Amino acid sequence: MERLTDDERFTLKLGAFGAVYLVSNADPGIFALVRESFAASGVLSGASGVVKEALTTGPLPKLPRDNVLEVESRVLPALGAAVEILRRRSPADVQEYRSVVLAAADEVARAHKGVSSAEAAVIARIRDALGAGD
Repeated sequence: MERLTDDERFTLKLGAFGAVYLVSNADPGIFALVRESFAASGVLSGASGVVKEALTTGPLPKLPRDNVLEVESRVLPALGAAVEILRRRSPADVQEYRSVVLAAADEVARAHKGVSSAEAAVIARIRDALGAGD
C-alpha cells in the first residue's frame, strides 16, 4: 500500500461526501438534513486505514448548493475515480471504500422517515458509479 497524494485523498473525499450530499438532497427538508448529517458523519468517521485517512484529512469538498445535477456530474465520476485510485494504490481498501460510502448513503436515507424512491434511485446510481456489482 502506497500513501495517497493530496489529490487522490481529495477524490475519495469528494466521492464519499458528495454521495451523502446527493442522497440528502434527493428528498430535501431542513430537519431531515440535520438528522442525515449526523447519521452520515458516524459512518464516515468509522472507516479504517487509507479510507479513514482520506475522509478525515484535508479540506472538505465545496459543492454547489443550488444545482444537484452539477453536483452529480462531479460526484459520480469521482466515485469511479476513487475506486480506480484504490485499485492501483491500495487494492485491499477498495471494498472498504465502497462499503463506507454505501453505508453512509443508506444511513442518510434512513435517518428521516425511511428510504424514499428518490433516495433509492440516487443510491442505485452511487452503487453503479462505485462498480459495487463487480
